[in-house]
Amino acid sequence: MTPSAILLLITVYFGMLFYISHRTSKNNSGNDAFFKANKNSKWYLVAFGMIGTALSGVTFISVPGEVGAPSGEQFKYFQFVLGNAIGFIIVATVLLPLYYRMNLTSIYSYIEKRLGFYSYKTAAAIFLASRTIGSSFRLYLVVIVLQRFVFDYYRIPFAMTVLLSLALIFSYTYKSGLKTIIITDALQTFFLVTSVFLTIYFICSSLDLSIVGAFEEVKNSNYSKIFFFDDVLTSKFHFVKQILGGMFVTIAMVGLDQDLMQKNLSCATIGEAQKNMFTFTGIFVLINIFFLSVGALLYIYAEKNGISVPTDLVTGKPRTDLLFPEIAFHHLSIVPSVVFLLGLTAATFATTDSALTALTTSFCVDFLGMDKTENLNKPNIVRRRHIVHLSFSFLMFLVIIFFNAINDSSVVGMIFKVASYTYGPLLGLYTFGLFVKSKTVKDKWVPFICVLSPILTLLISENSATLFFGYVFDNELIIVNTLITFVGLYLISKPAVEETRF
Repeated sequence: MTPSAILLLITVYFGMLFYISHRTSKNNSGNDAFFKANKNSKWYLVAFGMIGTALSGVTFISVPGEVGAPSGEQFKYFQFVLGNAIGFIIVATVLLPLYYRMNLTSIYSYIEKRLGFYSYKTAAAIFLASRTIGSSFRLYLVVIVLQRFVFDYYRIPFAMTVLLSLALIFSYTYKSGLKTIIITDALQTFFLVTSVFLTIYFICSSLDLSIVGAFEEVKNSNYSKIFFFDDVLTSKFHFVKQILGGMFVTIAMVGLDQDLMQKNLSCATIGEAQKNMFTFTGIFVLINIFFLSVGALLYIYAEKNGISVPTDLVTGKPRTDLLFPEIAFHHLSIVPSVVFLLGLTAATFATTDSALTALTTSFCVDFLGMDKTENLNKPNIVRRRHIVHLSFSFLMFLVIIFFNAINDSSVVGMIFKVASYTYGPLLGLYTFGLFVKSKTVKDKWVPFICVLSPILTLLISENSATLFFGYVFDNELIIVNTLITFVGLYLISKPAVEETRF
């Protein structure tokens, strides 16, 4: 597939998104549409669209790539996915009812009512930092693919590719925000899911395998081990670590994340929101099985055709993230190449457009108070929201440029590692608020606790082998971070008055 053909396909794709944006923004460009989609979203559209938001280009490229990583990961990621599923159920049954009962626009408003002003601002700031970093990592992964296979051909600098990508996302989301994204994410998820199944079909055809034969091939390969129970101390792949890490990372990155919760809160009732979450959970688990299967088939195909894992152009190290695009663009026919590109583009931009909207919502509501009655009819309030939206686009640009300068590892591992540090204090705040009803905190001390906790967590992680008889942390590190935050909050706690006990 030539760079010109790829560029043409991307242009047509964004043309569809702009058309949807134009249609949905008619008479729907106010803050109520941007923040809450006028509170009338259909649960099935939200559930389907959330698949694309939750998976992203990381799942599309990094998860299949890690199946054959030299570290021997195989299908170990599925253990993490099972932990995710448990986390989704907890979010649907514990956090969603709380948010609906309090009729929240920003989910961090709960912290203000429960713990105080400084705690509230700290929680919102943690989200802004965490989501900006996480979404930038996700977009970075796709931009390096587009750069390598398209824009290098035209000698366009990496920074310009990033800037163009963010400018396109800003252009179709800045008017009606969530109202547009509910529709565009559903469309992008359709492309994503379709591309997964078609990719499996095309690879099977290239290997002369039926679907049943492909299942047996994967099952008998060196890539299909799912459960790891050996060496709980030193192995990062151990079942318990992955389940616990998946569960707590999900509670933090989904249940305490304005992005995904904003979509749930756009449903009319708690019943519809929960129906959305349960449906989404089932599809999420199933689709990840297929992504892992794609990974195994890619490595089987590479072995049979003498294809090596591409190397990073800067470091010269093998880059498993690039195996999927390498095979799709250079070793399969034009149709699989188109399918791959559509799936990759859909997965990434479904995540980034949603994140930009959530970041804008959180800042406008949590720091500018745009949802307050006295501010609703102020002049230029929509214009101020546009400025915030544009500012976060530029901030993500800077983060991606910085990450490109220092990154030398798999993006999927980096995202969850960062989440363990950034989301831990947020999870600690909610844990204290929900389970210690008889106490509140000395509010002004909370920011210091939430900064100190990740620092102590890093020290523990770096010295865990010495401190805990050889134990090595993986994603379950977020539990340590949460516990440190919780203990810190308890040490600065005081009796709660009746009206703060939610």
